[in-house]
Amino acid sequence: MFKHAGGAMILKVCRIRTDAKLPTRAYRTDAGMDLYYCPNGDKKLYDERSFHIPPRESRLLPTGIKVEVPCGHMLEIKNKSGVAYKRQLLVGACVVDSGYNGEVYVNLHNIGSETQVIKTGDKIAQAVMIPVVHCKVEEVETDQFLNFHSKRGEGGFGSTGEK
Repeated sequence: MFKHAGGAMILKVCRIRTDAKLPTRAYRTDAGMDLYYCPNGDKKLYDERSFHIPPRESRLLPTGIKVEVPCGHMLEIKNKSGVAYKRQLLVGACVVDSGYNGEVYVNLHNIGSETQVIKTGDKIAQAVMIPVVHCKVEEVETDQFLNFHSKRGEGGFGSTGEK
């Protein structure tokens, strides 16, 4: 069970390094909480290049925090629009499950043509709390299992037209 404060869910966050920043919202109504880069000093995993993301390469960036995601939810790490637009840095697949208790890392991919330098404390992504619906998987013998028919059928990848 998780606690609510004035109707809002509480996300418990632990700083595992003193210079780590807690997730923040720029505005009360923002869906996402900003996440910040916090190097961990592990020379085996992160050398001087950890501050640099060359074109067409990815890096896992530590945040210096651990979070307790409530059961029935996930924390999805998403792009920050300014970081994506201005710096050409996109977040790779990043989901923090409720059972995960390690440090939160952000997978950043540089799709631009210039090396991007990430400094300690830079905003690198945003985290959004999302409810998860758990389901059981049931195998069926035929793909005629849908209980409705549609004009679309198996059409995909642009089948509805350009306009």
